[in-house]
Amino acid sequence: MNNINKVIGTYRWTICSLLFFATTVNYLDRAVIALLKPYIATAFQWTAVEEIQNYTNIEIAFKLSYSFGMFFAGRFIDKVGTKMGYALATCLWSVAAVAHGFATGTASLALARVFLGVTEAGNFPAAIKVTAEWFPKKERALATGIFNSGSNIGAIIAPLSVPFIAEAWGWQWAFVLTGAIGFFWLILWFIYYEVPAKQQRLSQTEFDYIHSDPDEQKINGLSASLSWSSLLKLKQTWAFSLGKFLTDPIWWFYLFWLPDFLNHQYHLSGKGVALPTALVYIFASVGSIFGGWLPMQFINNNWSVFSARRTSMLIYALCVTPIVFAQILGDINMWLAVMVIGLAAAAHQAWSANIYTSVSDVFPKQATASVVGIGSMFGGLGSIALSLLVQKQLFVHYEKLGDIQAAYHIMFFICGGSYLLAWCLMWFLIKSPR
Repeated sequence: MNNINKVIGTYRWTICSLLFFATTVNYLDRAVIALLKPYIATAFQWTAVEEIQNYTNIEIAFKLSYSFGMFFAGRFIDKVGTKMGYALATCLWSVAAVAHGFATGTASLALARVFLGVTEAGNFPAAIKVTAEWFPKKERALATGIFNSGSNIGAIIAPLSVPFIAEAWGWQWAFVLTGAIGFFWLILWFIYYEVPAKQQRLSQTEFDYIHSDPDEQKINGLSASLSWSSLLKLKQTWAFSLGKFLTDPIWWFYLFWLPDFLNHQYHLSGKGVALPTALVYIFASVGSIFGGWLPMQFINNNWSVFSARRTSMLIYALCVTPIVFAQILGDINMWLAVMVIGLAAAAHQAWSANIYTSVSDVFPKQATASVVGIGSMFGGLGSIALSLLVQKQLFVHYEKLGDIQAAYHIMFFICGGSYLLAWCLMWFLIKSPR
C-alpha cells in the first residue's frame, strides 16, 4: 500500500481526511443530546417516566426527519454534485446543532432535532459518492472504513467534552460550541476539495489509478441514468435497504442509550460515563478501519469483490453475537460489559464500512448517492420502529416495574441476532456474478 502511494500519489487520502472530519462533526452533533439528557430533564422538570417518553419522542422525531431527509438527500447530491451538495448539508446541520442551545422546552428542542435530522441526512450519501469518485473499487471499503470511523471519534469526543462544558457553562453552550465546528470544516472543504477531473493538485498518475477499474458507466447491466422508480425495482437496492433496516437501529441504540444504560446499571452519570463510553467508541473506530482493511486483503489475494465482501460481513455479523452476554459479564465486572459492547460496536462499524461499499460494487458511480439515500432511509425507519415497538413500550414498562435492567437484557438479544438475519437476506438477494 505504501509503495503504491509513493508511486502514484496520495491526494485521494487528503479527500478521505475531509470526509473523516465531516463525519466526526456529524456524529458529534447528534451524540451531544444523549449526554445532556439529565441536564435537560432537570431544566424542563421532567419526571422519570416523562424523561423516557419525551426523550424517546425527540429521538423518534430526529430519526423520522433523518430517514425522509435521506430519501431526498441522495438524489439531491447526485444532481447537484458532491462539492456544493456536501457544503450545503454541513452548513445547515451546523446551524441546526447550534439552535438546540436556544430551546426553551420540549417542543422547541424537538423542532431543532427535526431540523438537524433533515440536514444531517446529506453526510453519508455525499461521502459515499465522493469515495466512489476518488477511489478504485479495491480501496473503497478501506476509505469508507476510515471516514466512517469519524462517527466513533465524534462519539468519543462527546463524552470527553460535553459533560465538562455543561457543568462549567451550562448545557446550552455544549450545543452551541460543538455545533460551530462544522463552519470550520466548510473553510477546509472549499480550499481542498474538487472532483478529480477538476482538481489541479491531483497528478495524472493518481487520476489514472483512481479510474483504473473497468468502465463504470454501466455495472452489472445497470445504466448510470437510473430513476428512483427504476432503483426501487432492483433486488440490489432492496438488499442494501434491508441490511440497513435491520442493523442501523442497533447503532442508534448504542448512540442514544449507552449513557442511560451505564446510569441505570452502574449509577454513572455526567463525567462518570465519559471513560466507558469513550472506550466503546475507541473499539468501534478500530473496527471501522479493520472492516475496510480485511476485504482489501482478500481482494489482493485474488478473491473476487463479491466473495471478499460477503465473507467479511459474515465475520463481522458473528462478532456482534457475544453482546447477548453483556449483562451477565457486567455482573462480574462493569468493564467486561463495556468490552463486549465495544466488540459489538466495532463489528457494527466494520459491517457498516462494507454495506456502504456494496453499493458502489453493484451500481454505477452516478447512482450511488441515490441508493445510499434510499437504503439509509430504511435504516432510519428501522430505528423508528425499534424505538416505537421496543424501546418506548419495553423501557417504559420495565421502568414502571423498577426493573429497567430487564429491558436492556432483551435489547442486547435483539442486537446479537440482527446482523446474521441481515446477512442472510442480503446475500440471498445479491447473487454472485458469473
